[in-house]
Amino acid sequence: MTTGFPYQLIATDLDGTLLRSDESVSARTRDALAAATAAGAAHIVVTGRAVPWTRHILDDLGYQGLAVCGQGAQVYDAGAHRLLTSVTLDRQLAGVALAKIEAEVGPLYLAASRDGLDGEVLVGPGYAAHGNLPATPFTDASDLWTAPLNKLYIQHPTLSDDELCAAATRTAGGFVSVVMAGEGIVELLPLGLSKATGLSLAARRLRVKAADTIAFGDMPNDIPMFAWASYGVAMADAHEELKAVADEVTSSNEEDGIAVVLERLLG
Repeated sequence: MTTGFPYQLIATDLDGTLLRSDESVSARTRDALAAATAAGAAHIVVTGRAVPWTRHILDDLGYQGLAVCGQGAQVYDAGAHRLLTSVTLDRQLAGVALAKIEAEVGPLYLAASRDGLDGEVLVGPGYAAHGNLPATPFTDASDLWTAPLNKLYIQHPTLSDDELCAAATRTAGGFVSVVMAGEGIVELLPLGLSKATGLSLAARRLRVKAADTIAFGDMPNDIPMFAWASYGVAMADAHEELKAVADEVTSSNEEDGIAVVLERLLG
């Protein structure tokens, strides 16, 4: 138990949670996190983004601690700019999983995140990439399998994200883990991997227990993190599946939802 703050670790998702829609962090939220860390808590970012898509945000925040990236696949030391752990997707199993899903729902639009500090995100024909994050187009699906991957992204021309996630889990859940991480973002991960996996590894390095952790998130991929942490806070516009398991629902990311909770806990 920390002095002046009831948790030793504050775990925050990035998109839809810590970040506003323009990818900035408000002054109020920065101040609340600074006050909580001054009171003895540590702040850790836990994001679905792989390290190459996360580093610039951490650098802008002046963030020097550990970050859990790639849905738990990567533990990254932001201060040292060093990858501490990385879990890759078995490409043979991923190929089997894709074949099973496509046999069920028809052809998919594909993207993939390559492993490493500078791993590219490959985007195939028809896949609608979000935001202005750097990506490398590919036309031949065999290009996906030429280097180690952390995850695959899948989209469907007509199914909703929830429908695609359910179909992928039903048909390929024995080969890969399937998560929905945001609008248009359904991912295939190494079997059993989740944000909780990476967060537990990082917490062990920080010598902090789950019982002393508060977590903030907005999407179903945050459910394992909420299950691991002592207290889970969903944002106002979070997915209904996450709200159903949250201990509390706060304001939206645009309305400083993290700061609202931290300020109350700080008294």
